[in-house]
Amino acid sequence: MLMTDVLIVGYGPVGEMLTILLAQRGLTVTAVERWATPYNFPRAVSYDGEASRILAAAGVADRLGPVVESSGEYTFKNGFGRTLLHVKVTGDGPMGWPDSVSFYQPGLEALLAERGAELPGVTVLRPYQVTGLVEHDDRVEVTIAGPEGEEVRAARWVVGCDGANSFVREHLGSGVTDLGFTYDWLVCDVVPHEAREFKPNNLQVCDPARPRTAVSAGPGHRRWEFMRVPGESWEEFESVESVWRLLGLFDITPGNATLERYGVYTTQACSADRWRSGRILIAGDAAHVMPPFMGQGMSSGFRDALNLAWKLDLVHRGLADEALLDTYQEERCAHVQHAIRMSMDSGTVICETDRTAAAGRDAVMLAELRRRTSRPRTRSLLEPLAGGVLHGTAVAPAAGAGVPMPQGRVEVDGRAGLFDEVVGTGFALVCAEEPDGLLDADARAFLDSLDARVVRVVPAGAPAPGPGAAPTAFDLDDVYLSHLKRYDAVAVLIRPDFYVFGTAADPAGVPALVEDLREQVRRG
Repeated sequence: MLMTDVLIVGYGPVGEMLTILLAQRGLTVTAVERWATPYNFPRAVSYDGEASRILAAAGVADRLGPVVESSGEYTFKNGFGRTLLHVKVTGDGPMGWPDSVSFYQPGLEALLAERGAELPGVTVLRPYQVTGLVEHDDRVEVTIAGPEGEEVRAARWVVGCDGANSFVREHLGSGVTDLGFTYDWLVCDVVPHEAREFKPNNLQVCDPARPRTAVSAGPGHRRWEFMRVPGESWEEFESVESVWRLLGLFDITPGNATLERYGVYTTQACSADRWRSGRILIAGDAAHVMPPFMGQGMSSGFRDALNLAWKLDLVHRGLADEALLDTYQEERCAHVQHAIRMSMDSGTVICETDRTAAAGRDAVMLAELRRRTSRPRTRSLLEPLAGGVLHGTAVAPAAGAGVPMPQGRVEVDGRAGLFDEVVGTGFALVCAEEPDGLLDADARAFLDSLDARVVRVVPAGAPAPGPGAAPTAFDLDDVYLSHLKRYDAVAVLIRPDFYVFGTAADPAGVPALVEDLREQVRRG
């Protein structure tokens, strides 16, 4: 019976990402996909700066140019054309990447598949369908049906990335908490025949007569969406005649554009109650589905993949107890609720069809817009992780524990670039003092076992370190020294998923911080 370290059910973007992140860590991965070829139409059309950082960690950042473009700006207008909200996307957000990127999903999936094929230990089976899972103490036996019949393979771990109708989730017996946010939307993916500038690049028309959306779907591609309004029949709504009539509101016709596809989808806001049972887990849409209005579906799935990848790696290498995997749902489920709520809040603004309620909404948003003289303040999607889960607790209070760690440019040994590129990804201990004076031999040995980066940061323009000094990073954007100053710390310990484990307020606290990580990893 063939054995693999991890078998992934579903090879969409989240399954591809998890495959890459695990294979880069040396695990063998088998991905099982039921469809013979990738689904060749866009679904997601944007992702955030954290997803960009994860894509960079997966080794595809330098390949994305043909399939991505800056989102540029987001504008909400009412049915009379008045601007209710305008947000200009920053070129470099706190993760070191743009806060929002528009992309063509089939192109991104192809690049991820290309990257996966480059890595040793990766096997992709398509068209194959998982039809049975039997868990044992040390493995899961997986029955797979393919063109030549059924076979059984074994995996130490199974992860379901098989979408909203997940077979793996059903096997877990997990219930789903549904928040009941359901609206029918006609989605139209279009290729204009000639290059055309759309101003704004991303538009939400909050018109109670017909809520509608016009956004980038990556270079050369556009998406228009139209909500089904009360009293409109399904048959009328989804007809091709309806598609072209509605696209005509934006001067899109068969003469100037090609309709790649169209279809009706119903928004959902739900989360699985159980993400793990023993050696079987779920991620991405199998674990949570949210309305599309904040573009957080795929980004949240990428966060799942990175959170799970480093934890499976530590368990696989014997550096962590299997109980560490319980923190995956604790952290990600709580974290994703924020994205779901924000998506619902945005959707509530957009989907209003009662004219009186819409007029009240407009009045509130217009008044708020008048009060603002700068860029509108928006709630961050980069939420801290829930308290008490894999956070530093040895140093009281665990200053900064759980917050997303920003990324800036550094220079090491004459090489300048983003921290992840120059220093590397994984665990990192960033110190404002010489690390050798802060770490005892035991702490250093444990960090070495984690392949952790230990680096001192100094101001840009500071004197070069002397011979024999620890790796030194010049903090070109003053990101790391400012972060340490903010928490009155001499060191910060960063997790592989770019969240802060904790900080040390003084030199004596650094070994204690490292020991705290060791203890939490061991007991999960």
